[in-house]
Amino acid sequence: MSNYHLSLKSKNAKTGPIPVSTSARSTCPTTCTLRGAGCYADDFPLAIHWNEVSNGTRGVSFTEFCDAIAALPEAQVWRHNQAGDLPHNDGVIDSAAVRDLVTANAGKRGFTYTHHDMSVSGNRSAVKRANDGGLTVNLSCDTVAQADSAKSLGIGPVVVVVPKDTRENFKTPEGNSVVICPAATHKNVSCATCKLCAWSQRDVIIAFPAHGNKRKLVSIKAMA
Repeated sequence: MSNYHLSLKSKNAKTGPIPVSTSARSTCPTTCTLRGAGCYADDFPLAIHWNEVSNGTRGVSFTEFCDAIAALPEAQVWRHNQAGDLPHNDGVIDSAAVRDLVTANAGKRGFTYTHHDMSVSGNRSAVKRANDGGLTVNLSCDTVAQADSAKSLGIGPVVVVVPKDTRENFKTPEGNSVVICPAATHKNVSCATCKLCAWSQRDVIIAFPAHGNKRKLVSIKAMA
């Protein structure tokens, strides 16, 4: 059984002082190309915390985690999974668990990202239901071409990794507008003040310049 942890006030400057959760490593899909190959969550000190949540020395059960989310103040913006992904069974998102999380999030403004394979119909359905239910699930992409494909699904907002030095907004080959994460280009901007990733109905794709200790490797992947 996977463990979950909720920090009620993040100390991460990019996130800002909002609640942030961490899910065990087992929630990450094996199809994620950043798994063990550039994921920023493998960097110190987050990796230490993630390992402890993953091995069960820190955190709570999913049911207890949902209770903690339900207890958050009305309209609270919170980020799910600074590390980890949506729970799944052999690569298929656990729709029942996501439904419980959507229910817990009622009245709040939770947002997260997923690297789960959207060619799987069950994953598409789970993501769409989450977004329709008020829990914003961003489709995480590793290249601009993938972002165009994900945008065409119409099931949720899209984010993409771009080379580490990218700072200008741009258009994709399919004509979609891409906005560089404001926290990466402006001082004193964080998830707590921006809230763009928490907006499920936005039309623009958000781009995150590659970061972390393996940002050069991630940049190469993004340029593919």
